[in-house]
Amino acid sequence: MKKWITGSMALMVVGSVVAGCGNNEESGGEDKVLRIAMGSPGEAMIAVWEEIADEFESANPGVTVEYTFQDDDTYQTVGLPNLLSGNNAPDLYFEWAGERLYNRINDGFAADITTQLEESGLGDMFAEGSYNGMTVDGKTYMIPTAGDVTNVIFYNKQVFDELGIGEPQTWAEFLAACEAVKASGMTPITVGNLDLWTAGNWIGHLLSRVVGEDAYSNALQLEEPFQSDDFVQAYTLVQELWDRGYVNDNINAISDSESDMLFLNGQAAMHPIGSWLVPTALEEAPELEMGYFNLPTIEGGKGDQGSVIGVLNGMVVNAKSSMTDEAIAFMQLYSSDESSAKLSAAGAVPITTTGLDRDNTPELSIRLNDLLAEAPTVVAPPDTGYSIEVANALNTATSQVIGGAKSPADALKQLEETVAPLKK
Repeated sequence: MKKWITGSMALMVVGSVVAGCGNNEESGGEDKVLRIAMGSPGEAMIAVWEEIADEFESANPGVTVEYTFQDDDTYQTVGLPNLLSGNNAPDLYFEWAGERLYNRINDGFAADITTQLEESGLGDMFAEGSYNGMTVDGKTYMIPTAGDVTNVIFYNKQVFDELGIGEPQTWAEFLAACEAVKASGMTPITVGNLDLWTAGNWIGHLLSRVVGEDAYSNALQLEEPFQSDDFVQAYTLVQELWDRGYVNDNINAISDSESDMLFLNGQAAMHPIGSWLVPTALEEAPELEMGYFNLPTIEGGKGDQGSVIGVLNGMVVNAKSSMTDEAIAFMQLYSSDESSAKLSAAGAVPITTTGLDRDNTPELSIRLNDLLAEAPTVVAPPDTGYSIEVANALNTATSQVIGGAKSPADALKQLEETVAPLKK
């Protein structure tokens, strides 16, 4: 029978073991445990993962699947590194494509699975573009599982209808919508930026729209300065949201999940967050009529005004694991059309070429999937597309401006001082 650990308990267990110990040293050396780690995908998705594990165990006698689900923010920061360096490290774990995966490769925690993908046929289950950010020097290190739009602006349709607001197409229309909501006595926008990445994603997209994708990317790679007239202009738009009272005044004091609930409970009209809100909304607020719009166009912006901010993610086989074959077999089952149908019913959007069941996938999820697939330009979020140290510095500057703590110029000045030691 599979076992799973969640939340802080998982972290307590990891923290109590000796780092550097090997994986899968089971007593007696007979039964095998396939350990799988990820951030918590929600109750509905956990149920599907458990069902897939049951099926895998039935087909593979002597193998037990053991899950570790952690709070998303914990997993992304200290959780996964602690698990990987601890005793009984995961054989298979969730990660984002791009910079974060490259770090795992450099640290020796990501196996080259190119041969296994070819020989098993698993690799052929995905379109070539699904592997963007997952290959290095012709070698593949990740099995795709999903593509996420990491920020659009969800809105309460009932509120918009009552106030006669349409989906804003321009920044001016967006500000007008915010003003109308504020005048009605409701909070226009709720963001839970306690962990910095939520506003960091939303405003990162805005920065790219104003300064241009190349300038945004070059600054995050420390090839160009953040201190520029264009970045000041972009942050001035952000400052205006705070000055006009369009965002919740506790924006930097509450978590993303707390902000989710404020929106889902009808206490705010809009909520900038990623595509993962859709299954949460179906589970927590099934009666809510929810729509979304992409970041409105910004007049004079140097970036692609049709861009989408998003990521590809997947599962990585631990290079230190002795369970590579079992991990590949598990992901074959996970990626099958049968499993994809179960995942779709739980609110996921499978990334395999034949796995998306449009008849049984939530409409919003399909639209978001299409938005990412059809985007003329995809912008990488700061914290998953670039160095985490630089991303944290940028996201801190964003929190200071959107929370009214610093002016755009002062926040950018501090940002440059923070990243200066990181420059080569």
